Amino acid sequence: MTLAPEIVKQLSDQKAAGLAQVWQAPVSVIREQTQAKVAFAGPAEPILSVENRFIPGLTADLPVRIYRPTEDKNSPALIYFHGGGWVLNFLDIYDAALHRLANQSGSVIISVNYQKSPEHPFPTPFDDCFATLQYVQSHAEVFGIDANLIGVAGDSAGGNLAAAVALKARDLNLKVAYQMLVYPCTARDFTTKSYIEYATEYGLTTQAMQWFWDQYLQGTDFDQNPYAVPATAKSFKNLAPAIIITAQYDPLISDSEDYVKKLQSDGVGVVYHEFPGMIHGFFANVVATPSSPQAIDFCAKEIRRLLSN
Repeated sequence: MTLAPEIVKQLSDQKAAGLAQVWQAPVSVIREQTQAKVAFAGPAEPILSVENRFIPGLTADLPVRIYRPTEDKNSPALIYFHGGGWVLNFLDIYDAALHRLANQSGSVIISVNYQKSPEHPFPTPFDDCFATLQYVQSHAEVFGIDANLIGVAGDSAGGNLAAAVALKARDLNLKVAYQMLVYPCTARDFTTKSYIEYATEYGLTTQAMQWFWDQYLQGTDFDQNPYAVPATAKSFKNLAPAIIITAQYDPLISDSEDYVKKLQSDGVGVVYHEFPGMIHGFFANVVATPSSPQAIDFCAKEIRRLLSN
């Protein structure tokens, strides 16, 4: 399928805006540019409650936003790690998507604003995310959730973090009900088919991803650390089942395709869905493309299925 018409317009508008690429301006300027992303998400649908609070991390208190769709005090839960190359983005960008995902899945969603690179490189963002899982599990009664029905999820860099958290949870024998990975960056290999074919002209670029990885890992010392680069794990056995979502025209799609094969070869259950005509970032853009709510609803259906098993 060719690019969806609404995506063609989005890319044209972005090109006309002439905004600086991530490597062309100070991080503070690039972060300011992301404020416009809230408009692509649109207004959030009604939900029972949304609460902002802080939870303790290893090196800082972490802001979390809790989306509760029902009064059930023993609900399943989903901890969400947002994307943005470990450098950008904030909770508001994901409000509309997570309202809908909470309502459709029946899960309490806890979205965490982990500390960002380059000020806080690996392992700090990962540690923040894993600490969130540990805190939520140990305070399940406070959150009104079932400690045995907690999944981890994220998009892009957040998908990397969710995959890494699932790996460490497996290594420490902590229960994770599932992992939901939305176009995750799981490998630091820029020679893949999609990194070459979709290097430019599709929103996220290969050069931008190289820059993001540089901000996060700041060298090559962690290139074989699976909590930094999940695809380097020596084994994927006994990992939580995975829901993996991709976009057809995304430099990262090869990452997901390769990760699916690694998971399946070690016996991990995987549900994989590629959304045709889409580019990186579409998942949270609820009003910008009908594929966004379709992807959210697909994930919600799969979450319900996995939790019912």
